[in-house]
Amino acid sequence: MPDTSETLQRVMVIAAHPDDPEFGCAGTMVKWAQAGREITYVLLTSGDKGSHDPDLRPGQLAARRESEQRAAAAELGVKEVIFLRHPDGVLENNLEMRRQLAMIIREHRPHIVVTIDPWRHYQLHPDHRAAGQAALDAVWAAREWYIFPEQLVDGIEPWRVKEVYLFWTDNPDYWEDITCCLEARLAALKRHASQVGADTTKLEERIRQRVKEAGQKPGYEAAEEFKRFQF
Repeated sequence: MPDTSETLQRVMVIAAHPDDPEFGCAGTMVKWAQAGREITYVLLTSGDKGSHDPDLRPGQLAARRESEQRAAAAELGVKEVIFLRHPDGVLENNLEMRRQLAMIIREHRPHIVVTIDPWRHYQLHPDHRAAGQAALDAVWAAREWYIFPEQLVDGIEPWRVKEVYLFWTDNPDYWEDITCCLEARLAALKRHASQVGADTTKLEERIRQRVKEAGQKPGYEAAEEFKRFQF
């Protein structure tokens, strides 16, 4: 686990959809929350395309998925959930997205940012690629005085994130022991009923196997793996 000193207390997870954090890094988030860290989620979309039901309108689904995400976050001890409500399925890492995320980083001043690895081999989901790249671009922009300088008013200043963790990565170099928190991760994932359904038996089996395999290299019973950058 990273340094638990006051200098690394604020954590921000930036992801594309409700349920991305629970599928990717929730065991680590609940462990860090229990250790006293302040966790903030930033979801770029509300998952309004995440259904094949023609009778379920995107606005209805978005509202449901936001509610599910808030419930899952509460299971984990997440302090705040922010929805940016960009359209699901067509997310773009453009200048406006970078500006928006840079402002959020400057306002909330996270010491650690956790996001999706946009360089994962054969990552087919365009939203996942866009979300990870936008988050990393915003981390860089937020620390620069002359990028989006119009934001630097009313006490807002550039902010330098100290560490970045990428989940769903093919090149892990950091493992978090989540043996203590696996059940909490599974409980949080069940809150996303619109996506995982009522019977999560097979899903739980897959996740237990996945975190067991991730823990083999560091010698943990269960682990989540990340690519870590320290600045």
